[in-house]
Amino acid sequence: MGGLMYQIFSSAGLLSLGVYHLIGSTRSYLKSPHTYIAKPYYPFPPTSSYSPSSSSSSSSSSSGITNDPNNNHKLKHLPLYLLILFLLIALAHQTLISSDSDPLVKGHTPVHRFLSLQSSALLLLSLLLSLSLLLSHSTPLLPLPSDLFFALASALFFLLRRLSSSSASSQTSLLQAKCDSTSALIHSASSLLSLLLAFQPRLFLAEAALASSLSLQGLWAFQTGLSLYVDAFIPYGCHPLLDVVSGVEGSTQCELDDSRLRAEAILDLLFLLHVLLVVLLLLLVYGVTARLVGGIRRLGSYEALPTNANSSALADPNHIQMKALTGTQA
Repeated sequence: MGGLMYQIFSSAGLLSLGVYHLIGSTRSYLKSPHTYIAKPYYPFPPTSSYSPSSSSSSSSSSSGITNDPNNNHKLKHLPLYLLILFLLIALAHQTLISSDSDPLVKGHTPVHRFLSLQSSALLLLSLLLSLSLLLSHSTPLLPLPSDLFFALASALFFLLRRLSSSSASSQTSLLQAKCDSTSALIHSASSLLSLLLAFQPRLFLAEAALASSLSLQGLWAFQTGLSLYVDAFIPYGCHPLLDVVSGVEGSTQCELDDSRLRAEAILDLLFLLHVLLVVLLLLLVYGVTARLVGGIRRLGSYEALPTNANSSALADPNHIQMKALTGTQA
């Protein structure tokens, strides 16, 4: 039961983080495609970053003076606070379970403890990165550039990918190994996308794909919990592992090869369905955001208004400017 609750907890955090970043990045791109630059964090509420007064105060904000009252919004850093809270709870959970025994993995309890400690270390690294991002946006103590943050995030996702691969290779349950290897694949995509944004921050497609990969990781964590710990969703021919001597419950195991192959095929199909769901979510967010932003911004060409030389012409609506005739005779 504890494993299922942790999977649901992880799913909620990753999915909400991915959807929020997808909305923020899409809104930023649609507001100004020509000046768009990927950001690691978008303040809350989203309208605080795109208020009409923000353009008039851009020069003062660059010099460290903030005139926009929305910049002092009490909820501006709420998503970062929630992210730090989620990471603290996850770190405490992984640290506590590292002291438990688990004879149902390859190498038994020592391997389980080392894997849990590795997970705790990566969660601590994620926590430090989130704190540095909060300090960068709330104080001038740590001006962290966006390209450096995306590079560090790429390294973090790469380490998470290695941890998921190590966890997959140490599982007695081939079904859980399949889930962990799929999670490693998503982490690899997130790492590559983060690295791409570090060098190409104006590529909106990469940032939208990164936010979508976070959402996909959240959906897959939820699916992993259902497939491994909920009887109604466990594939036919598979059953939960149980160490009778110690009473330790493990994940799901499939005894027969036919049952294992069938269960892996089902997981592959479910993964494709989750990918389809994320694509639909991306299209929905983009469409709704474009409709909302479209009432404020209009794309199209324009002509520059006359300046000082023709100001008198604007003042007199009856004035008609004639073209001078050359080469005429009286």
